[in-house]
Amino acid sequence: MDRVSGWLATILHWVSANLLSVDAAIEAGFALTALSVALLVCRIARPGFDHLAEEARKRSELLHAVVRPLCALTGPLIFALLCRTGELGMVSLDRSVVLLNVFYRLATAWAIVRLLSGLMPNRFWARVFSAVIWTGAALHIVGLYDDLINSLDAVSMSVGDSRISLLLVIKGILLAVVLLQSASIASRFFEQRMRGAGLSPSLQVLSVKAVRFSLFAAALLMAVSSMGIDLTSLAVLSGAVGVGIGFGLQKIFSNLVSGIILLMDRSIKPGDTIEIGEVYGTIRSLQARYASVLTRDGKEYLIPNEHLITNQVINWTYSDSNVRLKIPVGIAYESDVRLAMQLMEKAAASVSRVLKNPAPAARLVGFGDSSVDLQVRIWIRDSDKGVVNVQSEVLLNIWDAFHENGIEFPFPQQDVFIKPGSSFKLDR
Repeated sequence: MDRVSGWLATILHWVSANLLSVDAAIEAGFALTALSVALLVCRIARPGFDHLAEEARKRSELLHAVVRPLCALTGPLIFALLCRTGELGMVSLDRSVVLLNVFYRLATAWAIVRLLSGLMPNRFWARVFSAVIWTGAALHIVGLYDDLINSLDAVSMSVGDSRISLLLVIKGILLAVVLLQSASIASRFFEQRMRGAGLSPSLQVLSVKAVRFSLFAAALLMAVSSMGIDLTSLAVLSGAVGVGIGFGLQKIFSNLVSGIILLMDRSIKPGDTIEIGEVYGTIRSLQARYASVLTRDGKEYLIPNEHLITNQVINWTYSDSNVRLKIPVGIAYESDVRLAMQLMEKAAASVSRVLKNPAPAARLVGFGDSSVDLQVRIWIRDSDKGVVNVQSEVLLNIWDAFHENGIEFPFPQQDVFIKPGSSFKLDR
């Protein structure tokens, strides 16, 4: 309580000593003018900055994410430069300078906040860093920064040969956030570069995941090391904790390992059309835990990687994108079978998605109870666009061709024969 009272007294003394004077009024007027000039320059230059940011967006989203916050630094930097110039001018005139130095520090804090807010994709941590920077700047101005640092450092504990203080923990957390955000930006940049490298989709995903894991692991290790913790002393503890986590999270690790195996053996990859169980669709992405499969009706299934390893998967585009479809058709026994087969082949060939080579082929596959069972076999190379729609188009063409040429479709029927001498009588 006494320490807080001392801090309040220090603040009041600083205010009365530095703000209630003629020089302070002159400095305040100069700072207000400098701020107006900085805002005016920003307004004039805004269209140019917007155009620059839009050009950066056309080249790369990551480049746009970097250029946009840099453009936002114009106002704070101009304000800081003018305040610094005014401070040097006041010193050359042998006048006391306090407020301009304060505004210079605040402008510097403003620039840092603008930069971090633009670069950090996580809004929560951007606000946290903004609050920390503004608080640090205010404490530094009134002369309480060192006292706060010493107070945080005094709260400590010993872990083996290491001394861990509250100050080191706070620094470690903030450093971890900065490093993790930087690792995220770097991994996104690497991912965009890999897209134009001409590598296979599986190798691209595997490379990106390896780089991302390495960057995040290095960021965490650096943050832990900055807290003063000896990493070698954590080896035994981390081993024991790892075994416990392994039992509790074995499904997650199983999916992680399965994902790596899928990427390495290239059995499935982004863009493949697969069928697993009742799910038929195109793989949109392979994540660490699951594969995203988009179906024709717009549903997106998140299938665990382990299921893709342990269950039967039909990959329609594994080695070749060409797929053969068999479309059954039945005709009445009174119809001309050879004519019907010719009509079926022509009807299938007239569909744009059906390949001309191999050409459609009609086959007689059996004699049913009520129909002659035929089958037209077609080849397509774009199964990701659906198979039912192309089958429907072929069947509609067959329907029209059969009606135009007198080929009858069958319907279930039964003939009843009454044997001579049977006791069954039919009333007429």
